[in-house]
Amino acid sequence: MDAHRFDVIFTMPHPDDVEITCGGTIAKLVKLGYQVGVLHMTDGEPTPLGTPEVRAREWAEAAKTLGVTHIDTLPLTNRELVDGPAARYAVATVFRRYRPKIVVGMAGRTPGASPDHYQAQLILEGARFYSQLTKWDDRFDNTPPHRIDWLWYRPVPISAEIPHWHATFVVDTTDVHEQKLAAISAYKSQFPPERLERLLHRVQAMDASDGGRCGYKYGELFALPHPVPLPDPVGHFRVITPPMGPPSIVPRR
Repeated sequence: MDAHRFDVIFTMPHPDDVEITCGGTIAKLVKLGYQVGVLHMTDGEPTPLGTPEVRAREWAEAAKTLGVTHIDTLPLTNRELVDGPAARYAVATVFRRYRPKIVVGMAGRTPGASPDHYQAQLILEGARFYSQLTKWDDRFDNTPPHRIDWLWYRPVPISAEIPHWHATFVVDTTDVHEQKLAAISAYKSQFPPERLERLLHRVQAMDASDGGRCGYKYGELFALPHPVPLPDPVGHFRVITPPMGPPSIVPRR
């Protein structure tokens, strides 16, 4: 990443995680002019068909498709990613260096998939807190403390539990949906044709479901660890098109 500030940093364990879960929102925020960074906690290797060099080319192509020009990849270990001080220091150092207002990560325990996913959630939460700590600059490459205003979760649909969130919101990704699919498709080493077809089918179904809840063709749902503060609730809702409601029921006469 370049040495400047970011509005948002999307932080997940493996290359392809951000594209599958948040690719539409990333493309949307770039399109709206925000400074967006992506942080991979690991390089995602080893995998059956991948190499570090191949994965690097794939995530570069995916980022270009989404319009992202700022990517960092930490030397944490795929398959062995575990929450702890060292991992928190590494992620928090990136946050302190680039000083985002918002950080975004996946949420949910995925026992049928990589345990890295849930560990990354814990690391992100710890790193967000560590980012603001004083008198510990030596643990963060002598970067100054930084308080992150917002943490957004992207809940995973294959979580072992049904979560309860204090608040959720949906980003309209209809106009960038094809960019998201193209970015996912860049990971050819991870998704051979048949597997890619199944994955894109699930992604489209999930995004159609999330978007439909707010009247959008496609969308991505995010969650907050607290209620949404609205200093001007009327002003907030005045600029938002209301979701499509149920059809009117006309009583028989």
